[in-house]
Parts: sequence; structure tokens; C-alpha cells
Amino acid sequence: MSRTARGLVQLGHYGLQPATSETVLDTINGETMTTRTATKPAALPSALALQQMLVAGVSGLVLFMGLLAALVVGYNIVYAGRIYPGISVANVNLSGLRPEEAQDLLAGELSYPETGRIIFKEGEHVWSASPSDLGLFLDPRTSALAAYQIGRQRNPIRRAADQFRAWYTGTDLPPLLVYDQRVAQAYLSEIAAQIDKPTVEASLSVNGTQVNVAPGQVGRSVDILAALPMLEAQLRSLTDGMISLPVVETPPAILDASQQAKIAEEILTAPLNLTVPDAVEGETSSWTFDQPTLAGMLSIERVEADQGARYQVGLDSESLRTFLNGIAGGLARSPANARFIFNDETHQLEPIQASVTGRALNVDATIQTINENIVQGEHSIPIVLDYTDPQVSDKATAEELGIREAVSIQKTYFYGSSGERIKNIQTAAAQFHGLLVAPGATFSMADALGDVSLDNGYAEALIIFGNRTIKGVGGGVCQVSTTLFRTVFFGGYPIVERYAHAYRVSYYELNAAGNVDTDMAGLDATVFAPVVDFKFTNDTPNWLLMETYVSPEARVITWKFYSTSEGRTVDWETTGLQNIEEAPDPLYQENPDLDKGDIRQVDWEADGADITVYRTVNRGGQVYFEDHFSTHYMPWQAIYEYGPGTKVPKNRDD
Repeated sequence: MSRTARGLVQLGHYGLQPATSETVLDTINGETMTTRTATKPAALPSALALQQMLVAGVSGLVLFMGLLAALVVGYNIVYAGRIYPGISVANVNLSGLRPEEAQDLLAGELSYPETGRIIFKEGEHVWSASPSDLGLFLDPRTSALAAYQIGRQRNPIRRAADQFRAWYTGTDLPPLLVYDQRVAQAYLSEIAAQIDKPTVEASLSVNGTQVNVAPGQVGRSVDILAALPMLEAQLRSLTDGMISLPVVETPPAILDASQQAKIAEEILTAPLNLTVPDAVEGETSSWTFDQPTLAGMLSIERVEADQGARYQVGLDSESLRTFLNGIAGGLARSPANARFIFNDETHQLEPIQASVTGRALNVDATIQTINENIVQGEHSIPIVLDYTDPQVSDKATAEELGIREAVSIQKTYFYGSSGERIKNIQTAAAQFHGLLVAPGATFSMADALGDVSLDNGYAEALIIFGNRTIKGVGGGVCQVSTTLFRTVFFGGYPIVERYAHAYRVSYYELNAAGNVDTDMAGLDATVFAPVVDFKFTNDTPNWLLMETYVSPEARVITWKFYSTSEGRTVDWETTGLQNIEEAPDPLYQENPDLDKGDIRQVDWEADGADITVYRTVNRGGQVYFEDHFSTHYMPWQAIYEYGPGTKVPKNRDD
């Protein structure tokens, strides 16, 4: 039956540890004795008697020492090569044994490294190992040698004292054990391989319209560095025991994504319908995204938050932005003031067109609204529009706007115009009827005119393009711009931008009788948006109302300004036509589309000239400002087309 040792050496291979307690031999104390003189001194022995006593004492001491020396020598002779009596290792008595005998006895008696059991436990799982499996081994030879060295080391007195103490009280040494921690660590690593689990974050994805979700996993790992000291303490006790393995758990940032999966599934349950809150008849009022389209736009984004990471489900912002930017232009609406006419009898404004509240698509707010509502299960979501109120509503009054009377009225005539040209004059003039110009504002005719196209009601008529008069869309619009120029000119308003025609157009020099009045030369203006514009400034503190009237029968266009008069008067004068340059001879060009003998005029001659018109604007009897307008008209050639084989007239110089 094995015995259990009392102690455990430190990690690694340990050397012998000599006993630390010592047996102190009795010696004669050399302390000086203090003598006192008696009142009646005793009789002193004779010198002979003292000598005899001293000799007897010395003889006895010599005899005692001799006997003691003989005893020690005899004791060492008897136990030469053997372990002294009273010496044991881990309570295994080794008295009188030779070292090799003691080694064999210890190897048989101290079997803890082989027969001991260490149980590791984690949850419901257990693992059993012997101490030797964990790197603990007995060194019986070194332990036996350590026992043999007791009483054989240091000086003779010390050796004798160690021998006496072992014989008298006994000396028990701890066994010398070797502990290889690397073996223990390898064994724990094998257990950890069965326990450890990686940390896995929950996943969320979409395949087609199918939402896939996988749960996360809490990571688990055995803390081997924390387990090793616990194991060493158990091995040091040389007793069987159980160790609960320390396990560190590491949860993933996202353990469960099932809630976000439900949101994604809900998004894909039905089409998404985006609606316009205030759609009017004739405009697109909604857009629909079917489920496959929504699946392609679905966004699953990992978001870090104070409470930890999470998945955020919604529609991809950039995909939404691309779509919304594409429809923003069609939804945009500029604010527009109400349009009025001035009743000359009541001096009140009469609305002829309601004001328009401006609007614009707010792309960022719409993206946010869509994602906030769609995750709540909403599938019909209104887009977000920003609104801008007009400056003047339908309820504005003449008094509020400072409109009390007519301040400038001008007419121009268009005798001889084709039906197409008259149509264009009517279409263009209508764009300005009832318009208001704010105090201090600069008015752009091109902006108010808009797009001159067939789609907007314009017809093809003669226009000046390059160095030719050709047929184009909007011929006749310059009749309107010239009329506005003269209304501004004679109303005394500052003119910011004005361009004259390339050559003298007879329409703009006609008087009411239909005759050419050269004094009106230099008072024309052309507009060709967006390159060529006409602009003026309402430099008064009151609103300015414009009214336009076209009479096709009378071939006249009338432009009226209504505001509050500041007493402005206009003095003007013209240099008349100067530096007149005669028009070139007519040009004849063959046109294969014409028949023989057919001749058609496609451009008309005009003499070139220079002219300057001076204007002085007075206000309250004082000169307010002066300006002038200089125009250079090019000489213009008449052009005729004729059919093949047609005899054409000769030039004037021929």
C-alpha cells in the first residue's frame, strides 16, 4: 500500500534541500560568574586537595570524550553506506537502507504520479488524467540520495548533531518531484479543442426576393493560463481532486438578426408606391416599385451604436437618390404671382390667373421618409416637397401694390404680316399679359417668354438667322420685344440689355397709317432666348403691371404699363439715318424644286445705316438720367429663287 508524500517541489527539476532545523549540542558556557564575599568566609581547601580534584576532573572529562568519540565512530562504521536511522521520505522509513535500496522502495511506495486522478470539469463534460499525464514525475534516485546525505554534510559537529536529531526525533524529507508544465499545457490544449467555439456574428442577406438569416454564436475558449495555477496547486497537494475549467465567453457584436429579417421580409411583401401629395390633373401622381425591384434596392447595413452593433434594413439611399433626381425636374414648379388686369373705371385689379405656389422635391427628406415608413410596414409613401409662396397672391389689391394708373402705353404695327407671323405675335404677347414686376426688380423678357417652339403654339415664319432671312419657328416675336422696348423707353425706365436687328425691318418703322417713319428707326429690339435678351429695371417703389393686346384685324399690338406715376417725362431725339450704305444687287439662286419660269423672293433688300437715339428722363422737373442707343444696320441683299431654265433679270449695273 502506497504512502502519500507531505510536500511538493517547485516547477522543473529541483535540487536537494538540506534540513533547516539544527540540533545544538550542550557546551560549557563561558559566562563570567560573579562571586560575593561572605561575612564569615569558608575554610579554603588545601593546595594538595585542589590539585587532586583538578586531576580527577580532567581525567573524567578525557574519559567521557573518548567514550563519546568511540561511540560516534562506531555509529558511523555501522551505518557506513547506509541511511542513518530515523530518516524517511514522505513518511517512507529508509533507516539502514542503502541508497539504491531506498530508491527501489520509494519507487514502489510513492505511486501518486501514476495512480492519482485529476478530474477536469466543464459543464456536463469531464476529463480524467493522472498526474503523470499532466507532467508530474517522481525522482526516487535523487530523493534517496537526499536522505542518504542527512548526517554526512558540513563539519563533524554538525554531522553528529544531524545524526542525533534523526535518531532521537526523526527527519522526514519531501519527495523530489519533477513537474513539466509544457505537458500540462498540451493536455489542456487538447481539452480546449473540444470546448472552444469561434465567435460568429449573425448574418442577414437577400437572394432574389428571399431573405436569409443565420443566428450568431457566442465564442467560448478555455483560459489555459488561468487553469495552470489551479492545476499546480492541486498537484502540490499530492491528492486527487477536481478542477472546474475557466471558460471565457465572447459574444458577437450581433447575436440575433431575426427582427431585422422580419423587417426585410415585410418590405418585400408588397410593391412600394410613391405618391405626390398635391398632384394636379395631367401630371404624374405616383410611381410603383415591384418586389423584385425592391429586393434589388434593399440595403442591409451594419451600424455601430452606443448599445452595440446592429443591422439596419432599408432601401439603398443612392438608388433612391438616382431615381428621385430623375423625377425632380418634372415635379419642380416655380412660384408665380397672380396675373391681373387694371380696371380703368374702378381703378381696381381683376385677377385673370391664379397665383402658383412653387414647389421642389426634397430628395434627402424623401429618402429619410421612405426608409422611416417602409420599415414600419408602409407601402404607400408620399414624397416630400418644399413649397415657396408667391410674392403676390390672388387677393392682392391695387392699393397694396401701388398700382393706380397707366404710366406708359405704346403701339407698333405689323401691316403685311403673314398669318403665321400674326399667330406668333399673339402667342408671344400672351406670355406677358397680366404680369407683375416687383419694385427694384430687373425684368428679363427671355425668362418670361419661355421656350419658343412648335409645342408651345408657335408657327414657322420668317426670322433673321446669320446673314439670311429664313423660315423658322417664332418669326414675329421681335414685334413683341420691339413694342416692349418702346413702352420701357417712353415710360422712362432704365434699360439694362437691348440688341437691335441686323438690318432695318420695315415692320418696326410703320406708323398707324401704314407708312414708313424713319424717325422710328433705331427703336427696335430683338430677343432670341437664351443668347439674346431684353432687360429693364423697375426702379420705382411700386409694383408694375403689364398688359398686352393684339388686334389681328387692325394689325396692331398695344403694350400698357400700370403703376403709380412719379411724374416722369421723356425727351428724346434721333440723329436719323447716317452713313447710308446702298443694298447690294439682288441675288438669284436656282431651286430645282421650282418649275421653269417660277421666281420667288426669299429675302428683301434694305440699305445699311447708322443711327443714334438719345433719351433724357426727367422726374419732378429735374433730369433723372440720360442714355443713348446706337445701332448699326447692315446693308441687306434681296434674294430670289427660280426654277431650272428660267430667264432671270439682269443686275442694275449690267
